[in-house]
Amino acid sequence: MKKIMFLGGSIQQLPAIQYAKKQGYYTVLCDYLQDNPGQFYSDEFHCVSTTDKDAILKISMQESIEGIVAYASDPAAATAAFVSNKLNLPSNSYESVLVLSKKDLFRNFLINNGFNCPKAKSFNTVDEAKKSLSDFQFPLIVKPTDSSGSKGVSRIDINDELDYAFDFAISNSINKTVIIEEFIEMVHEYMIGGDIFVINGKIEFFGLLNCHRNNEINPLVPIGKSHPLLIEEEKLDLVRKELQKVISLLEIKVGALNIEVMFSKDGKLYIIEMGPRNGGNMIPQLLEIITGVNLVKATVEAALGNNKDINVGYSPQTNSYFSTYILHSSKKGILKNIIFTNEIQRNIINKFIFKELNEEVDIFDSSNKAIGIIFLEYSSLEELNQKMKNMNQYIEVQVMD
Repeated sequence: MKKIMFLGGSIQQLPAIQYAKKQGYYTVLCDYLQDNPGQFYSDEFHCVSTTDKDAILKISMQESIEGIVAYASDPAAATAAFVSNKLNLPSNSYESVLVLSKKDLFRNFLINNGFNCPKAKSFNTVDEAKKSLSDFQFPLIVKPTDSSGSKGVSRIDINDELDYAFDFAISNSINKTVIIEEFIEMVHEYMIGGDIFVINGKIEFFGLLNCHRNNEINPLVPIGKSHPLLIEEEKLDLVRKELQKVISLLEIKVGALNIEVMFSKDGKLYIIEMGPRNGGNMIPQLLEIITGVNLVKATVEAALGNNKDINVGYSPQTNSYFSTYILHSSKKGILKNIIFTNEIQRNIINKFIFKELNEEVDIFDSSNKAIGIIFLEYSSLEELNQKMKNMNQYIEVQVMD
């Protein structure tokens, strides 16, 4: 029986653990949260931080693991690579994964290799940041260098907003480092995002989607994804070419990466993120519906070196319209009900509710504060666009103060 370790056992990380169990693999879970749901699906659980490389390495050696997965987690991805390199397990190099998982290192990599990159600088204190603020042009994006799921990210338009934004960012940073960068205005309506999969150093799967944002609370937090991608083929070819260039330069050999890219108003392509892991918010599950490709399977099998069992080829569906939508609250309180109108109920093909009624919920200022995720199918692009832009008319999340 093959033994595989998983770093992180949150609700959104369960699919990888469940797949491994279904295949008959022995699963070892590490998570610093004692109440994580993943432990109930795993053969063994160790309560330890997934960013503590030495502790994870020690457990990995004791357990004689044959593979390690950091599913949907940037901070844990570097740990997985570190352990894999030490134990000669299937992985990419620790140095390359570190570049992709640290926003300041990634920005430096982009600049040094001739990619378009917004002006950016990292800081450890707000006083340092204030001294350099005059070097930037507003608006600015303030974010942790080492978080995922849009945690701690905000936009500021004036100097007076820096204190709160910096504190929000550094409170979500493990290494207590914040990066400030100039905001780039998109020429298209939606950010381009999704998952890609690399085999033998080549991107063999492009799962690109429209990224819808939460303009009601925090315009930088994803509110859902949709298909088909609303971008011209010429731009799409450039996206593929530039992403492959990053993969080749960093010598990434295998695995999933979660990406975000955009085109500015002057036509330049900007690579915003290339996280060395599967996307959160159930992106792999949406892509499986659209393409038939099981990226969860691909990720687990790649970690065990079973590349021959990975098939990520597909023929794109035509005339298909799908989306996910993140159920959330605009305020903190007690969840009382979630009401779906008949008009949206007929579009829903799957629901995943993370919170119980009468449980406390938070304001949706980062992806980890989602109440649930729904999957939807539409009869036309017009219906998709109309409903995604007006979900508050079709779904009511009732929260009591």
